[in-house]
Amino acid sequence: MKKIFRYASIVMLGATLFGCATSAITGRKYLKLVDSQTINEQATLAYKEFLSDPSTKVITGTAQATAVKRVGNNIAAATQRYLQQIGRADQFNFNWEFNLIQNDELNAWCMPGGKVAVYTGILRVTQTDGGLATVMGHEIAHALEEHSVAQVSNQLALQLGAQVLGAASQMSNNKSIAVFNSLYGIGGQIGMLKFSRNDELAADKAGLIIMAMAGYDPNEAIKFWERMAASKSGASTPEWLSTHPSDARRIAQLQAMLPEAMKYYKK
Repeated sequence: MKKIFRYASIVMLGATLFGCATSAITGRKYLKLVDSQTINEQATLAYKEFLSDPSTKVITGTAQATAVKRVGNNIAAATQRYLQQIGRADQFNFNWEFNLIQNDELNAWCMPGGKVAVYTGILRVTQTDGGLATVMGHEIAHALEEHSVAQVSNQLALQLGAQVLGAASQMSNNKSIAVFNSLYGIGGQIGMLKFSRNDELAADKAGLIIMAMAGYDPNEAIKFWERMAASKSGASTPEWLSTHPSDARRIAQLQAMLPEAMKYYKK
């Protein structure tokens, strides 16, 4: 057993040395063994399949649908400006899409490459453009921080073992796509994407900065999560059983992040 653990450690160390990347906003280090474009292309296919599914109802032509596109485009434009300022715009090929989906769940998500879905259920909590920017900024941050790329890379490292060493630039697209599909289940619940608590915390921080750059007051994030906490009936899932932090902890963390986010805020 010790040999197995030692071997796994050597493999992961080698993978990290040959495929380490730094996220665009929070500066976190993550494993990157697969080309972002490969993941983005597969995400585009998944998004199209989701939209074309008979059970998916896309809302158009309403004030709420217009708000989703307006806020989304504002955040996308701010994100592009930021990437240009830091000299990394050429590293991201986002083809943004924003759609409002008829669904009572309190949910929204962003696939890699900028494919966004907002469910009508969460609008009763967002209430304002600032609340909507909070949700969309957080979800877009997952894509900008490449949390999906990191998940696929981690799975590749575990599955390929020693083949990972020195082979980051030679990863098979088919293998990467297979891992992506196993994680995100094309044809399944692609909206139920699971990220670690550290990823959620990073998305909270990056999301605050993104919404601030787009002209939305980061203080609106606190108000949104207070409304979210109040909207939940019955006992909430214990934090240690969930990848998401508890509402109380999330609010406290966001309050601590506000001073940095406010540096980016201009009305």
